[in-house]
Amino acid sequence: MPGEPLDTRTTAVFVGPTEDRESLAIRWLDGHVSTYAPRYLRLQCPCAGCIEEMSGRRLLRPGDVPEDVYIRAIRYVGRYALHFDFSDGHGTGIYPFELLRELCICGEC
Repeated sequence: MPGEPLDTRTTAVFVGPTEDRESLAIRWLDGHVSTYAPRYLRLQCPCAGCIEEMSGRRLLRPGDVPEDVYIRAIRYVGRYALHFDFSDGHGTGIYPFELLRELCICGEC
């Protein structure tokens, strides 16, 4: 809503590849940088095809995701989320920035 203060923990100011181009980096408004391996993001997909909607049970089996999966395209969903097209053909998940911050695996988070 206009005029509301931004949540510095979940407002992305940069989304792009890491220097080695192996992972995705997100720099947040609070200065923190999160990095995500593409396979890790693919395994965390929140779509209804990967998580059973009613129970929350994970349907996606890790063995079904190639070790070398990569992100082919990234699109913003409004100002609140990202959508990824993965090299394994999957592309239905919407990853809200709040979820992405929760998925950061660094020691600080």
